Amino acid sequence: MKISVIGTGYVGLVTGTCLAETGNEVVCVDINEQKVQKMRNGEVPIYEPHLDVLFDRNIKAGRLIFSTSLKEGLEHGEVIFLALPTPEDEDGSADLSYVLGVAENIGNIITDYKVIVGKSTVPVGTAEKVREAISKNAKSTFDVVSNPEFLREGFAVDDFLKPERIVIGSSSQRATELMEKLYKPFVRSGNPIIVMDEKSAELTKYAANAFLATKITFMNEIANYCEKVGADVDKVRIGMGTDSRIGKRFLFPGIGYGGSCFPKDVKALHKSGKDSQYEFKILDSVIKVNDNQKIILFPKIKNYFNNDLQNKTFAIWGLAFKPETDDIREAPSLYLIDKLLTEGANIKAFDPEAMDNVARKYQGKIQFSKTMYDVLENADALIICTEWSIFRTPDFNKIKYSLRKNVIFDGRNLYDISDVEKEDISYFSIGRKDIKI
Repeated sequence: MKISVIGTGYVGLVTGTCLAETGNEVVCVDINEQKVQKMRNGEVPIYEPHLDVLFDRNIKAGRLIFSTSLKEGLEHGEVIFLALPTPEDEDGSADLSYVLGVAENIGNIITDYKVIVGKSTVPVGTAEKVREAISKNAKSTFDVVSNPEFLREGFAVDDFLKPERIVIGSSSQRATELMEKLYKPFVRSGNPIIVMDEKSAELTKYAANAFLATKITFMNEIANYCEKVGADVDKVRIGMGTDSRIGKRFLFPGIGYGGSCFPKDVKALHKSGKDSQYEFKILDSVIKVNDNQKIILFPKIKNYFNNDLQNKTFAIWGLAFKPETDDIREAPSLYLIDKLLTEGANIKAFDPEAMDNVARKYQGKIQFSKTMYDVLENADALIICTEWSIFRTPDFNKIKYSLRKNVIFDGRNLYDISDVEKEDISYFSIGRKDIKI
């Protein structure tokens, strides 16, 4: 099939590349000429495991082409994916200006039947708005479909190639059949293609992300309570997770969730509820608790250093909002860095992938090191913000030899308390007892 993807951000690029991998002819459109030229030259603009291999293979095979021309993309594809930004507006709602702006242009360009697929995460009713925007100028028939993505950063290629489910929101039999044909190669093992109306499909994505964010936040509150009463959140987590009604996933406490999806989607659903005269009381709490959780380590750090952080140097392991990505959007590490800088502290940081993005944000205000151990030299303490695998089994002797004070503040509970107790090191984590030497 001939496919076009409008927008080459995280979702658009993964979508276009993976659809090309199953033999489709894909044109990806972006208005950024420099970015398009780099992609034509084989440069992947984001870090996502395994994407580079598929990207290179399909460019060389001629199945994956990049363009700055919306007209070229619309003329090429029989199915047009809109993978455009929907940034958070000042009031928490999703900004649909990019989506609706392109939709109006689509009506001026298409001359034969097209399926316009909303791939961006959007509020309920957006497909209807897109349909109206295209209809203003359209001279040919078209259908609008909602097809939300459920891609996890760090696992996006696997999630696309082997999806747990495909959700298609469509009121058109013709469009539904085309979408089912397109996705058939990805569900050969029997995972479902679920067809529903457009509004239900749009809400499904928001509901899924909001529920997962709520689960994470609830566990963080349990962890905070554990510290008050002397319970161990690891034991509580295991006891809860063995209940099949609850499950083991998303029960690991830490310094809050971040990224491009959970924060934005929870706020957008919360705002959509208000617009419909419905108050999501649970989501209101989730937002507030998560904001506080991002800096939950800060009081522990201040207390350890007797409320004086002036000219103290902190080594930070992990900057990305999660491992296996270079994405720093709403990363908890940044909130903690900002608090430390405000107190007059110095920051040295290491992350396997996200340092360039953080460097652009802070413009010389923090230092970076080439390795996880270099960053420890002459630092007063180590702070762990992201659970990259390379941090899980460190050389504690190197840590103690490099740091001025033998202290770790672990925002991701990477180490067993019993193991750390043998290391003659002070250790502060989330929802577990503190170790003080």
